[in-house]
Amino acid sequence: MKKRVLFFTIAMISVFSLQSCVTNYVVSTPTKYKTDANLEHINTNNLTAANKSTYNSYNVNFANAQKSELAAAITSAISLDKTIDDILGEASSYLGTPYRFGGTTRSGIDCSAFVLNVFGQSTGIELPRVAAEQAELGEKVEIQELQKGDLVFFSKGGRISHVGIVQEVSPEGEIKFIHAATSRGVMISSLNDSYWGRKFRFAKRIIKQPQQ
Repeated sequence: MKKRVLFFTIAMISVFSLQSCVTNYVVSTPTKYKTDANLEHINTNNLTAANKSTYNSYNVNFANAQKSELAAAITSAISLDKTIDDILGEASSYLGTPYRFGGTTRSGIDCSAFVLNVFGQSTGIELPRVAAEQAELGEKVEIQELQKGDLVFFSKGGRISHVGIVQEVSPEGEIKFIHAATSRGVMISSLNDSYWGRKFRFAKRIIKQPQQ
């Protein structure tokens, strides 16, 4: 009887030992990690831990740089729109100001001083005092490409003698501009008007979209 018990005990110990070995073998099997990273056919499984960290850091920095570039473009567009809005807001605040030849204040102002004051107060840009010199600045713009904030110049046949700021371009293409007219002071007129249409010469863009 004792022999049977001893044999049974030895057999059970052997079974438990075998199970323990199997369990240890399964746990110690190397885990297989899957990765989706395959940028430019680089197999990150072949990289050392240090190189993999550098590789991942590069990818993150590259993605952040792309986001920063997009954010900068959006910011530039918003900044441009805000600048134009500031110009037109300042210009509108002069509506009703009487015209005065040589005048430079809200008590009386002429066309070039009006444009000079508006750009100076809203953007800090210092324009020349007279319309003819203002006409030498900026980039020439075709009439069908006019935008808010562009400058429109007029003459009676010779030297440029009048200037205004484009205030609106309608979907139909009508161009309205704000200016200091000798007859009614600072007001809004249209290039469709026969008087101003005949005297219009060209347009210039002082504020333009930054190059991307």
